[in-house]
Amino acid sequence: MKANAVCFAIPQPKVYNVLPPPREDLDEVLAFIYLGPSKPNPEDFKRTPFLVRRNKVAEALNWLKLNHIDYADLEISQKNLEAYSEDSPPVEVDFQLSHINKQAESSAVNDVEEDEGTAEGHCPFVVHGITGEKLDQLMQENPKKVRAMAVQHFKKNGKVLGIGHAEKPESLYNNPQLYPQMFPWLFPYGFGGIGN
Repeated sequence: MKANAVCFAIPQPKVYNVLPPPREDLDEVLAFIYLGPSKPNPEDFKRTPFLVRRNKVAEALNWLKLNHIDYADLEISQKNLEAYSEDSPPVEVDFQLSHINKQAESSAVNDVEEDEGTAEGHCPFVVHGITGEKLDQLMQENPKKVRAMAVQHFKKNGKVLGIGHAEKPESLYNNPQLYPQMFPWLFPYGFGGIGN
């Protein structure tokens, strides 16, 4: 077996030298939609995975700054950290009144449960969309169906995210820090790239 990987730079709207980012910047990249019969209360928020534990964030950023070569010049903003509430999500919560939390158009024919989710314990986190293997399989089986789904999505004024990339690929030879910067979890200290 043989494989090749080609890396392209993608446009970065912002590069932060100060972390964490200001709380108001998160509304540009994250959305929190709460479906239910009433607005969420503090107890509901405690069950979601969207709370920021400032102490844990500060510990992680301090560790990165001390141990990862590419974060040595990072500035950690205590002011930004303090702006994150520990009792509510860091982004604006969009409340949508709903007496059921299931969308008919996204349910299977044999799905007869009235509600999805949980009444107790932690709230499950759901990402919507068709990605990866499912999309590849659909494209191989019936590419016209995928295109028809996309056209329907656009006709309903559905949102889409398009991300371009640079014209030329990145060079590992000219940038030995490329892999440590792309995969910090594989190179936690910033060392081990080609040429180290």
